Amino acid sequence: MPVVLLIAGSGPTDRDGNNTMAGTNNSLKMLSEALVKRGIAVLRYDKRGIAASAKAMVSESDLRFETYIDDALGFIRLLQTEGKYTSITVVGHSEGSLIGMIAAQKAGVQGFVSLAGAGFPAGQILRKQLGKQLPPTVMQECEKLLSELEAGKTTSTTPPMMLASLFRPSVQPYMISWLRYDPREEIKRLNCPALILQGMTDIQISVEDAQSLAAANPKASMILVNGMNHVLKAVSSDMKEQVASYSNPMLPVVPALVDGIAKFVLELPKR
Repeated sequence: MPVVLLIAGSGPTDRDGNNTMAGTNNSLKMLSEALVKRGIAVLRYDKRGIAASAKAMVSESDLRFETYIDDALGFIRLLQTEGKYTSITVVGHSEGSLIGMIAAQKAGVQGFVSLAGAGFPAGQILRKQLGKQLPPTVMQECEKLLSELEAGKTTSTTPPMMLASLFRPSVQPYMISWLRYDPREEIKRLNCPALILQGMTDIQISVEDAQSLAAANPKASMILVNGMNHVLKAVSSDMKEQVASYSNPMLPVVPALVDGIAKFVLELPKR
């Protein structure tokens, strides 16, 4: 049978799709179980520092974006050496999309799925998000800090209190490693079939992101799922419904999501 490597998103998110800050929704667990019912094996894992992988965490100052890429690559290599799967597809959710597409390039897999993945560089996204929240004077400081990090330089400038958690010295090396990647450039480098899948009521990643990825890789297929939010549930754009869905393990994942991924995986050429 074919196999999918399912990579979770940013923050303290485990292999089930649950985040200690947002709640339990079991989104990735449900997606995995649904794919298994379609005859597709699934490997998912807790990333470093999370749940069963907590002891594998390195110090914050030593962590790099490439650490997560190398971990995903290691799991792909494991599947390749087992040799019993007809095809290997990497499915990356949210931040896992960028991690997965880089690992997929390095490993040479049969397929890649970007699931609610960002379509713009992290610096551009941060500027857009923070610009809506910060006073102009603080945003000027933020812009200075971001520009230095994008240039590959750590900064000794003490960030304003409201930016301290984002720009603290120990996390700056990780930020530098993350900011250098542009998902539009990375998806261009894929030499396997790709699917871009995006929910239309996602309040974290927009349809514009999916369209940006699709424009960068015209060979990729794109599916926009009506009524699906960032945790893969059928939810309207109402903010109360959105917030509640992040901690509702009883709400199922959208069937069209499962249909789209299963069809893509099952139609891939064999290894």
